[in-house]
Amino acid sequence: QVQLVESGGGLVQPGGSLRLSCAASGFTFSNYLISWVRQAPGKGLEWVSGISVGTNTRYVDSVKGRFTISRDNAKNTLYLQMNSLKPEDTAVYYCAKGIVNTWASGMDYWGKGTLVTVSS
Repeated sequence: QVQLVESGGGLVQPGGSLRLSCAASGFTFSNYLISWVRQAPGKGLEWVSGISVGTNTRYVDSVKGRFTISRDNAKNTLYLQMNSLKPEDTAVYYCAKGIVNTWASGMDYWGKGTLVTVSS
């Protein structure tokens, strides 16, 4: 069965960095677009970044220049390098598998998330 397991969250001071990982199994990882989606306390889901099969990347405007998404198909793992973190980045971060390899296809499987807290 499809599994997505996030790790790497934690407490970090403003301006700090974290690297999130998402270990995938149960499907051919290299064939799908994968995204990071976050949910801040008391707010709805926000798509953060995605990476296609061809390693094209996209970001929400609020993280451009600070976050970098990447994938290692040999390890079936997705990453999110987060630099210059701000308190407003505090959220549970989920990785999500695209239904197909197109940006508008939506997502059909999600991990359980990892909590990132940015606070002094």
